[in-house]
Amino acid sequence: MNLPAELDWRVLALSAAVCVLSTLLFGLVPAIQASRIDLAGAMKAESGTVVGGRGKAWIRSSLILVQVSLSFILLVGAGLLLKSLEAMRETNPGFSARSVLTTGIDLVSAGYDPQRIKTFEDALQERVQSIGGVESLAFSRGIPISYRSYSSSPVAIEGFETAPEEQLTVDFHEVGPGYFSTMGIPVVSGREFTIADNETAPAVAVVNEAMATQFWRGENPVGKRLQMKNRWLQVVGVAKNSKYRSLTETTKPFFYVSMRQSSMGTNLEIRTSLPPEALAPVLTREIKALDANLASSEVITMREQVDRMSWAQRAAVILLFIFGGLALVLATIGLYGVMSYAVSQSTRELALRMALGAEASDLLRLVLSNGLALTAGGMVLAQGRAAVDPFVRRSAL
Repeated sequence: MNLPAELDWRVLALSAAVCVLSTLLFGLVPAIQASRIDLAGAMKAESGTVVGGRGKAWIRSSLILVQVSLSFILLVGAGLLLKSLEAMRETNPGFSARSVLTTGIDLVSAGYDPQRIKTFEDALQERVQSIGGVESLAFSRGIPISYRSYSSSPVAIEGFETAPEEQLTVDFHEVGPGYFSTMGIPVVSGREFTIADNETAPAVAVVNEAMATQFWRGENPVGKRLQMKNRWLQVVGVAKNSKYRSLTETTKPFFYVSMRQSSMGTNLEIRTSLPPEALAPVLTREIKALDANLASSEVITMREQVDRMSWAQRAAVILLFIFGGLALVLATIGLYGVMSYAVSQSTRELALRMALGAEASDLLRLVLSNGLALTAGGMVLAQGRAAVDPFVRRSAL
């Protein structure tokens, strides 16, 4: 059973507000009250010093060091994740992401049988390809980098011997004629599927380069055979490797089968120079002309589809920046509170220094040097922690 999981922004806002208010209440307000110095009374009182008081305040200073270091680690982690996200977004998916639009038409739910589906798809393909700005169109069972998983099947490769009891299982995709040219996936050897690759023709397949390398070991697999679901398929082409489930996946064996020989698709890929908002109404009109009861789903570019699938990484970066910034603000307030308290406890020393001729700038420099020392110490501690933290190291990859 899958339980729904989503971020409740009300809870997040309440938690952030509680953190800020509690810090203000227990840190900033007492610090402001303690900063009201009576120099005359302080000259007579017993008090510590700014320098000598460090030993007594080592617990407070240690807490500030930890708080500053943790906030910097969060910010560094967020920056590294942002860098990784940008690098992932610039990764070549192996297909055209910007010039290809995708949408869906659920013909099965509309009561279409296989033969009626073929007739509808052929008619729609002819109509859409006549639209100005449309280069090509193809149907498929799904789209790359989506929530829908690909099918997989045990396979046997002619001429490839496996170990005893070893079972080869490879993912595959069912696509229609013109799929590779429409998606911009180069076919480096052989050919792609055509309208002639239907249920009456010999079963065919197109393999990717990784599958050709692993199972045919450098030989051209065109003309070779592989077995899937108790039927033999002849390899008619070799396609370039591309991304199938995510942009971060490693290259793996993959093959394609002719959709007209297996089942009908529900997705439509269109190579066009038209933007989605311009093509959507025209596509709707053409679909309604064939069947008034049908409608397509949202028309988006493959780039939008890929970006939507990386929402989890973007959300992680945003949250890390928010929490890192909040932690830095809280650390700053805490540092102010500690330094204000230290100054309030050192008024006698400060008064004596002023009586002996010290300028206000000298006192300011003395106090700021302690605050900067804590900040620098926290940054050094954060740098050392980040160097051994596996999360930060993974984020930098």
